[in-house]
Amino acid sequence: MSTDILQDVAHYYSSRVRAHGATPEGVDWNGSASQQLRFAQLLKLVPANEQQEGFSLIDVGCGYGALLTWMRERGLAVDYHGYDLSDQMIAAARQQHPANDAVRFEVAERASCTADYAVASGIFNVCQDTPREAWEAYIGDVLRSMDACSRKGFAFNCLTSYSDPPFMRDYLYYGDPCFYFDLCKRNYSREVALLHDYGLYEFTLLVRKAS
Repeated sequence: MSTDILQDVAHYYSSRVRAHGATPEGVDWNGSASQQLRFAQLLKLVPANEQQEGFSLIDVGCGYGALLTWMRERGLAVDYHGYDLSDQMIAAARQQHPANDAVRFEVAERASCTADYAVASGIFNVCQDTPREAWEAYIGDVLRSMDACSRKGFAFNCLTSYSDPPFMRDYLYYGDPCFYFDLCKRNYSREVALLHDYGLYEFTLLVRKAS
């Protein structure tokens, strides 16, 4: 992965959490309702029986651990590993969720372990002034890493190229959902679901690996 891109991402999100703390705004969301709606789409990756009986999950770009809070509030039985490029995000996450046998946070560029599933929420949206080609290469690197660290599947979301032009911003990346569906279908699994029907200007892709 490009060192410059990684440094830019870490700096951006560190500045957000410094300004807004452990809140949705601290990870560049506009509120908790949309943040939780995103989590609900991503966790459709995990079958209902596993959510109750137990599964392991890697949270890529975990921020301050909001996904873990969401899962705990719903009683999901998860062995959780979150990592992020921003040391300040990880410090905030550790304050929110003290480490134990089922919870680990680390500052890292990629996962240091494997798990049943890997998810990423919002990490592909803020490209700043990175050229589109370089940003898409970065996304490709992250998806390969997510595939490598997950045994049963992975999921991610992205702002959609079907967004209304008057509301699109130059510093944000809007991905073509058809492109990423095709990418995942051809490279990672025959079982790919594209969710583009939950009321936000984005899409979620669920990639389920053959058992």
